[in-house]
Amino acid sequence: MRMLPLTAEDFAPFGDVLMVPVAPGRTYVERSLANLRPDARPSLSMVAKEPEATPIRVHRMERHRFSSQSFIPLSPARFLVLVAPHAAGGGPDMGRAVAFLATPGQGVTYGADVWHHPFTLLSAPAAFAVTMWLDGTADDEEFVDVTPFSLEVPDAL
Repeated sequence: MRMLPLTAEDFAPFGDVLMVPVAPGRTYVERSLANLRPDARPSLSMVAKEPEATPIRVHRMERHRFSSQSFIPLSPARFLVLVAPHAAGGGPDMGRAVAFLATPGQGVTYGADVWHHPFTLLSAPAAFAVTMWLDGTADDEEFVDVTPFSLEVPDAL
Protein backbone atom coordinates (compact mmCIF):
# COMPACT_ATOMS: atom_id res chain seq x y z
CA MET A 1 0.00 0.00 0.00
CA ARG A 2 1.35 3.38 -0.98
CA MET A 3 1.35 6.26 1.51
CA LEU A 4 0.22 9.70 0.32
CA PRO A 5 0.75 13.15 1.79
CA LEU A 6 -2.36 14.21 3.72
CA THR A 7 -4.16 16.81 1.60
CA ALA A 8 -7.69 18.16 1.94
CA GLU A 9 -8.52 17.18 -1.64
CA ASP A 10 -7.35 13.56 -1.40
CA PHE A 11 -8.83 13.02 2.06
CA ALA A 12 -12.23 14.66 1.28
CA PRO A 13 -14.13 11.36 0.74
CA PHE A 14 -13.26 10.38 4.33
CA GLY A 15 -13.40 13.65 6.26
CA ASP A 16 -11.54 16.91 6.72
CA VAL A 17 -7.92 17.92 7.18
CA LEU A 18 -7.48 20.44 9.98
CA MET A 19 -4.64 22.90 9.47
CA VAL A 20 -3.03 24.94 12.23
CA PRO A 21 -3.39 28.60 11.14
CA VAL A 22 -0.18 30.22 9.96
CA ALA A 23 -1.42 33.79 10.44
CA PRO A 24 -3.31 35.48 13.28
CA GLY A 25 -7.06 34.92 13.20
CA ARG A 26 -9.61 32.20 13.69
CA THR A 27 -10.66 29.40 11.37
CA TYR A 28 -14.05 27.80 11.99
CA VAL A 29 -14.26 24.07 11.25
CA GLU A 30 -17.55 23.14 12.92
CA ARG A 31 -19.03 21.93 9.61
CA SER A 32 -16.79 18.88 9.92
CA LEU A 33 -18.35 17.89 13.27
CA ALA A 34 -21.11 15.36 12.62
CA ASN A 35 -23.57 13.98 15.14
CA LEU A 36 -26.30 11.71 13.78
CA ARG A 37 -27.97 10.92 17.15
CA PRO A 38 -30.12 13.47 18.98
CA ASP A 39 -29.22 12.16 22.46
CA ALA A 40 -25.45 12.05 21.98
CA ARG A 41 -23.33 14.54 23.87
CA PRO A 42 -20.07 16.15 22.77
CA SER A 43 -16.93 14.53 24.11
CA LEU A 44 -13.52 16.18 24.39
CA SER A 45 -10.57 14.16 25.61
CA MET A 46 -6.83 14.71 25.78
CA VAL A 47 -4.38 11.98 24.83
CA ALA A 48 -0.61 11.72 25.03
CA LYS A 49 0.97 8.90 23.05
CA GLU A 50 4.31 7.38 22.31
CA PRO A 51 5.19 6.63 18.68
CA GLU A 52 4.69 3.16 17.26
CA ALA A 53 7.57 1.09 15.92
CA THR A 54 7.74 0.80 12.16
CA PRO A 55 6.68 -0.89 10.04
CA ILE A 56 3.17 -0.43 11.41
CA ARG A 57 1.31 -3.70 11.93
CA VAL A 58 -2.29 -3.20 10.81
CA HIS A 59 -4.74 -5.74 12.20
CA ARG A 60 -7.76 -3.72 13.32
CA MET A 61 -9.99 -0.95 12.00
CA GLU A 62 -12.67 1.07 13.72
CA ARG A 63 -15.57 3.35 12.95
CA HIS A 64 -17.98 5.62 14.78
CA ARG A 65 -21.18 5.06 12.84
CA PHE A 66 -23.00 8.12 14.09
CA SER A 67 -20.21 10.53 14.95
CA SER A 68 -17.25 12.27 13.43
CA GLN A 69 -13.99 11.98 15.35
CA SER A 70 -11.31 14.70 15.31
CA PHE A 71 -7.65 14.50 16.28
CA ILE A 72 -6.23 17.97 16.98
CA PRO A 73 -2.48 18.20 17.64
CA LEU A 74 -1.37 20.03 20.78
CA SER A 75 2.28 19.57 19.84
CA PRO A 76 4.02 18.95 16.50
CA ALA A 77 3.39 15.40 15.32
CA ARG A 78 3.55 12.97 12.42
CA PHE A 79 0.82 10.34 12.43
CA LEU A 80 -0.73 7.66 10.28
CA VAL A 81 -4.13 8.25 8.72
CA LEU A 82 -5.36 4.95 7.29
CA VAL A 83 -8.93 4.83 5.99
CA ALA A 84 -11.03 2.36 4.02
CA PRO A 85 -14.36 2.51 2.23
CA HIS A 86 -17.13 0.10 3.12
CA ALA A 87 -16.97 -3.42 1.68
CA ALA A 88 -20.04 -4.71 -0.15
CA GLY A 89 -20.53 -7.39 2.51
CA GLY A 90 -19.95 -5.05 5.45
CA GLY A 91 -16.83 -3.94 7.28
CA PRO A 92 -13.90 -2.09 5.75
CA ASP A 93 -12.70 -2.84 2.22
CA MET A 94 -8.98 -3.12 2.93
CA GLY A 95 -8.25 -3.76 -0.76
CA ARG A 96 -9.23 -0.13 -1.38
CA ALA A 97 -7.75 1.32 1.82
CA VAL A 98 -5.73 4.53 1.55
CA ALA A 99 -2.83 5.55 3.80
CA PHE A 100 -1.88 9.17 4.42
CA LEU A 101 0.98 10.74 6.33
CA ALA A 102 -0.09 13.66 8.53
CA THR A 103 2.72 16.10 9.25
CA PRO A 104 3.23 18.70 12.00
CA GLY A 105 0.55 21.38 11.80
CA GLN A 106 -2.15 18.99 10.57
CA GLY A 107 -5.06 17.39 12.33
CA VAL A 108 -7.86 15.28 10.95
CA THR A 109 -11.59 14.74 11.30
CA TYR A 110 -12.85 11.33 10.27
CA GLY A 111 -16.40 11.62 8.99
CA ALA A 112 -19.21 9.70 10.66
CA ASP A 113 -19.26 6.03 9.58
CA VAL A 114 -15.71 6.13 8.16
CA TRP A 115 -13.53 3.07 8.74
CA HIS A 116 -10.11 4.12 10.08
CA HIS A 117 -7.09 2.64 11.77
CA PRO A 118 -6.71 3.38 15.49
CA PHE A 119 -4.71 6.54 16.16
CA THR A 120 -1.05 5.79 15.41
CA LEU A 121 1.64 8.30 16.22
CA LEU A 122 4.95 8.25 14.33
CA SER A 123 8.48 9.54 15.10
CA ALA A 124 8.08 11.27 18.49
CA PRO A 125 5.72 11.51 21.49
CA ALA A 126 2.90 14.03 21.11
CA ALA A 127 -0.38 15.17 22.64
CA PHE A 128 -3.75 15.57 20.95
CA ALA A 129 -7.26 16.75 21.76
CA VAL A 130 -9.92 14.29 20.53
CA THR A 131 -13.53 15.25 19.87
CA MET A 132 -16.52 13.07 19.06
CA TRP A 133 -20.15 12.51 20.08
CA LEU A 134 -21.11 9.81 22.57
CA ASP A 135 -24.37 8.44 23.95
CA GLY A 136 -22.87 5.64 26.06
CA THR A 137 -24.12 2.76 23.90
CA ALA A 138 -22.31 0.14 21.85
CA ASP A 139 -23.02 2.32 18.80
CA ASP A 140 -20.36 4.81 19.99
CA GLU A 141 -17.60 2.76 18.37
CA GLU A 142 -17.06 -0.48 16.51
CA PHE A 143 -13.79 -2.38 16.10
CA VAL A 144 -13.19 -5.15 13.56
CA ASP A 145 -10.17 -7.35 12.98
CA VAL A 146 -8.77 -7.34 9.44
CA THR A 147 -6.27 -9.61 7.75
CA PRO A 148 -2.97 -8.40 9.25
CA PHE A 149 -0.37 -6.62 7.11
CA SER A 150 2.61 -4.35 7.63
CA LEU A 151 2.76 -0.76 6.45
CA GLU A 152 6.07 0.96 5.81
CA VAL A 153 6.20 4.61 6.78
CA PRO A 154 8.60 6.83 4.84
CA ASP A 155 10.62 9.52 6.61
CA ALA A 156 9.11 12.08 4.23
CA LEU A 157 6.84 12.19 1.18
